[in-house]
Amino acid sequence: MSRFEQQYSEWLASNLENEGNHRRKELLGKGLGHGTVEFLRTVWFPVIGNLDHLFPEWEVRDFNNGYRYLDLAYMPGGVKGGIEIQGYGPHARDLDVRRFKDLCRRHCLLALDGWTFLPIAYPSIVEEPKQCQQMVLSFIGKFIATDVSSTLTWLEAESLRFARRLLRAFTPLELAYHLKITDRHARRILHELVQLQLLDVASGGQQRNRTYQLRV
Repeated sequence: MSRFEQQYSEWLASNLENEGNHRRKELLGKGLGHGTVEFLRTVWFPVIGNLDHLFPEWEVRDFNNGYRYLDLAYMPGGVKGGIEIQGYGPHARDLDVRRFKDLCRRHCLLALDGWTFLPIAYPSIVEEPKQCQQMVLSFIGKFIATDVSSTLTWLEAESLRFARRLLRAFTPLELAYHLKITDRHARRILHELVQLQLLDVASGGQQRNRTYQLRV
């Protein structure tokens, strides 16, 4: 049994054991969908390393006092992050007007209730897992200051957190503005983080590296 399979099994069993809501417990008893499991296996677990603060099939109320369920709720310290795996068939190719309106209403409900929502397309999990991992790191960065190595200086650690919060490559000038340091100092920090294999050069010119991004 792999490390993921062991932690996944223990995590799902714990959610089942600790759930008093019979509706959610029944859903959990049926097991999670293939897309959700593959997201956890190929995207979340490789970059996060655990399933802490994640709750599958999380129940939320809708406008008509009914119940809806998030594929995954991420709630460290009581904050509310929702993750949904969008299968191509039911969510795109076969989406009729009624289902489309209901999907938009669902997103409105979550936003109005204070949820930060992260929809992930199943084809992206299969075809672009690295991009999905980058989105997950940025998603987590909305809620917590992800741990960094204690061997890094304060500026290096904050540079790494800055990279984790972005969904794109960034320039030394952007980092310099964020850290309130000179462009030259920012370039030295970025060079060191590349040497430590924590950042990658995203694009560069003949004279100097132009943009950087988080290594995943």
